[in-house]
Amino acid sequence: MTQFNETELTAAVIRSFDQTPDPRAKFLLQELVKSLHDYVRRTDLTFEEWDQAIGFLTRTGQKCTDIRQEFILLSDVLGVSMLVDAVNHRDRDGATETTVLGPFYVGEHKVTPHGTDISASLPGERMFVQSRVTDLDGKPLANVPVDIWHADDDGFYDSQKPSYATEGPSSRARFITDADGRFFFRTIVPCSYPIPTDGPVGQMITQTNRHPMRPAHVHFLVNAKGYEPLITHVFVEGDKYIDSDVVFGVKDELIAKVERRTDPVMPDGQRSDGPWSLMTYEFHVKPGGGMAPAPLGTKVTEDA
Repeated sequence: MTQFNETELTAAVIRSFDQTPDPRAKFLLQELVKSLHDYVRRTDLTFEEWDQAIGFLTRTGQKCTDIRQEFILLSDVLGVSMLVDAVNHRDRDGATETTVLGPFYVGEHKVTPHGTDISASLPGERMFVQSRVTDLDGKPLANVPVDIWHADDDGFYDSQKPSYATEGPSSRARFITDADGRFFFRTIVPCSYPIPTDGPVGQMITQTNRHPMRPAHVHFLVNAKGYEPLITHVFVEGDKYIDSDVVFGVKDELIAKVERRTDPVMPDGQRSDGPWSLMTYEFHVKPGGGMAPAPLGTKVTEDA
């Protein structure tokens, strides 16, 4: 007779999944049991500590909404998001480096004309972003949808604000590359900002004396047909949090110099009302397929 004690319990739980039809699901579940049981044994986990853990995960789920994913945030600050990203992109072959999607991708970006100021209603230092999408040989890729989003001058994403439901997006759009693989737009220079600290994940960060800051960056999601989806950031060189990103998302290749300019005319020939900054970055994608993954509670559409 099996004795469900410390020495035999783990094996019994592992065996309970033996009839799982999907081999991959069976493997993942059995490995999860091994890791969780090993953690309990190694830490001599108490009833009180386990109860606190259950309560924390419960509060994390309760904080999730259609436009906020607290579990993604938890994955990010524990480094799990970047680890999953790393093991799935081990061989880049010269393709642009990837990084985390983050919890503020809403999946409903509107196609916008090149040159649009996507932060026209927001205060902040003006910035012109010029970019290009190519394959690994430098061939430009046309008609590629590129979603972009970033925080405002106060460190908030549009979806964090109560006005999002009525006023719609800002600092968020979708651009389609031209025949030379290019796209460009106006916005404001992003600033470093804290992850949300009003939920259980933020409370954990505070209680463990970690800072909650992310270095300034712009998110990009490049979805070229016939190529692997590219989810990445472009970080602003010189930001003081570059070496201590709370979600461990920085890679050297993704740091761009943002140049301060006083030219009266921007690269697209339009006049500037004052000083502005220029961000330039080129994305290289590798052959593959599929759509980029969407966060839980959101949807990605081909023509949104």
